[in-house]
Amino acid sequence: MNTLSKVGLVLVTMFIVSCSDLTDLDINQNPNAPSPENAEIGFLYNKVQLAFAGTGTAVGTSTTADGDGFIPSTWAVTSTATRMRAMTSFFYREQYQDVSFNNMWNDAYSLMLPDVTAIENLASEGTAFLYEANTARIMKAYVMTSLVDIFGDVPLAEAGLGTDQQNPANQDGASIYAAAEELLDQAIAGLAEATTSPSNDLFYGGDKSKWITLANTLKLRIYNNTRLVDQSAGSKMMAIISAGDFIDDESEDFEFQFSSNRNDPDGRHPFYDTDYEQTDGGYMNNYYMWLLVGDKPMRDPRTRFYFYRQQSVFSEANININDWDCVITNNPFDQIPPGSLDHVFAVDPNLPFCIAAADGYMGRDHGNGQGIPPDGPLRVEYGVYPAGGRWDNNSFANTQNSGIDGALGEGIQPIWQSSWTDFIRAEAALTAGTGEDARALLESAVRKSIAKVLSFQANVPAADLNAVIASDPVTGEQIFADVLIPTEDDIDAYVAEVMSRFDASSDKLDVVMTEYYIAIWGNGIESYNNYRRTMKPNNMAPLIDPLAASSASFPRTMLYPAVNVNLNQNATQKNTDTQVFWDTNPAGAIR
Repeated sequence: MNTLSKVGLVLVTMFIVSCSDLTDLDINQNPNAPSPENAEIGFLYNKVQLAFAGTGTAVGTSTTADGDGFIPSTWAVTSTATRMRAMTSFFYREQYQDVSFNNMWNDAYSLMLPDVTAIENLASEGTAFLYEANTARIMKAYVMTSLVDIFGDVPLAEAGLGTDQQNPANQDGASIYAAAEELLDQAIAGLAEATTSPSNDLFYGGDKSKWITLANTLKLRIYNNTRLVDQSAGSKMMAIISAGDFIDDESEDFEFQFSSNRNDPDGRHPFYDTDYEQTDGGYMNNYYMWLLVGDKPMRDPRTRFYFYRQQSVFSEANININDWDCVITNNPFDQIPPGSLDHVFAVDPNLPFCIAAADGYMGRDHGNGQGIPPDGPLRVEYGVYPAGGRWDNNSFANTQNSGIDGALGEGIQPIWQSSWTDFIRAEAALTAGTGEDARALLESAVRKSIAKVLSFQANVPAADLNAVIASDPVTGEQIFADVLIPTEDDIDAYVAEVMSRFDASSDKLDVVMTEYYIAIWGNGIESYNNYRRTMKPNNMAPLIDPLAASSASFPRTMLYPAVNVNLNQNATQKNTDTQVFWDTNPAGAIR
């Protein structure tokens, strides 16, 4: 399917012929002409898919971003809490306020879920729309569980009843998870009976078998998330794994494809909109970048695909002091006052400060709430994966060029990938008694993730791959940028390092979850869940400010959105220490 069709609403045109004309002509209805029912469900199905993982704008830089699409709207919140993007407030309570979640809530309850119900109602009148109804149910199940993951108890049974119930009550999260599992089973059965498929399936192009595979995989996700409160989670996972129908190959990955269309509508990846137009974009988190560029003896093979550097090097000689604000010091090279970062280096003495690496990897430390200096041209930006930005070929160019760089925003929204399945299987092997080989699954997961990311070389413009980056000092021959693409030897060396760490570690789960964390770039929901479920990576950077680090409480769930609390008479605000039902880890144990 042309990618442009995946980001714009399908415009359905109908010619309506009067009943009297049909009677006068004494002919049957043309079976090739779209009926009102077909037109309606096509429109609704597009709305559901776009409300689920649609385009939106400015999603990557602010917790109050005005974006469309449930999953893009979650990124700014979950990615900053878990140090993928930088959290630019000193305290969690300053960063995550009730208004931060209005878009996410509206995307789910006002846009997507009512349309799923409407599709289900149309499908209940016959079997023509079984495909649309049951794939919509799968998306609904994902959203239902993710709402619980983020907020805890939320409305479900009383939501979407319109004027019959304008103040829906919360339902406990465990029952919503159970309802989502039942919905997935219902969808699997319904899809098995579907005999037709729509032309506007934006995810799997009309392949019902892949939706069934996805539904089984989302059940694996549910069981893994609930393993702390369900001793049978491991056996439930193995029942699906033994049956063999789950996402274990890249061709089955569940992702939303964006286009390079800039206007009417803007169909590009939201990350591209933030970093490749005229604004400075946000900040990467130094800790996350450091995991790829500083934590191992070699650079992660995915680094140049994840991040694009605008600056080649930072040193005492070339920095402008006015471009920096490092909280503890004025710039990265000032002497750190004795004792001021003891709480950071107690976690890991190798953790970065102010920059991830001096060769251009400039982001912000977790909880740096200082004012924003004029550092836009210095910041690392989103790369070609998954944002459709620039691949880092050592060109060190400014990216605020009105959308003319890189892959022009033609990226993906990763929702579930085959490598992630291997990671949760490895986790379950270590924690839920599944009996699988955690080591083999870890290696498979890492290799699959790297292969997925490196496949985005196909999206890199030829001019960027063929750019001259140096000359051979002996022969004088030009050296082109494509030499920077990791080789099989590079990949093998990285994997060998990971496996060596796994073999040597007394905490093998930490190795698995650290690599999983690196592999889920672009999806904050899974990162947020993983951190609360496992409390890993062990060396997750604390808040940079000592006072904040000693007193702030990590949000185990987020505040209810203002639109819910202010407009729903049955809604009362909670505090962020409230734990989701499946999180039984000790209170206060997460940084």
